[in-house]
Amino acid sequence: MLSKNQMKLARSLGQKKFRKSLGQFLVQGEKNVLELLQSTLKVDQIFATDSFVSPHETQIRGLQVTVTDEVTLSKISTLAANNTVIAIVTTPPNVSFQDRGLTIALDGVSDPGNLGTIIRVADWYGIQQVVLGTNCADPYNPKAISATMGSFTRVEIVFANLAEILPTTNRPVYGAFLEGENLHQATLSNEAIIVMGSESHGISREVAAYINKPITIPRFGFAESLNVAMATGIILDNFIR
Repeated sequence: MLSKNQMKLARSLGQKKFRKSLGQFLVQGEKNVLELLQSTLKVDQIFATDSFVSPHETQIRGLQVTVTDEVTLSKISTLAANNTVIAIVTTPPNVSFQDRGLTIALDGVSDPGNLGTIIRVADWYGIQQVVLGTNCADPYNPKAISATMGSFTRVEIVFANLAEILPTTNRPVYGAFLEGENLHQATLSNEAIIVMGSESHGISREVAAYINKPITIPRFGFAESLNVAMATGIILDNFIR
């Protein structure tokens, strides 16, 4: 069974200040944990029911595993439905920005669910890095990790000041705006940076100054705007094609 200290640790990692101070984050749910076990990320502890432990003995061999029950797991989980497994993982060190290929850069994307979905979309299209500018959500927020559906293990997260790194690139810098060149008619490069802005305010003026390829998704109906994660998927699909 879980000790009081283990339960306290798991609960604390639902908050950003403790994730930052402890250098750890939560991975919850069977799919995400199984993806985690195939990665190079360091797993510190696993809390799981016997229904998870028994069929996955090979994957968890050598790890610190505490068997508990569904009721206890539900008490420490941040998710509405998670009754099998929670892992505590060491937060990986920040990686360097790689100025090559196709890169997604996010400017003020503050919703962790949107951020996690963007990481998942990036993984689908083979994007290896997502750059997070200032004022973005924490990618290790439990909601963000859950929304990635395991893609957090394959997509590198870079924390950077976009106003500092964008002037250093020789690649074209595309930015999603409500007014810009029609995405379907624009010349798109697979060696580029694509900047997506915040859900409420779009790309900030500071970052927009370094965008030389403003683009827009053409609208055929009457919706005022698109969800930023959905817009990222549409734009990436056009770039990859």
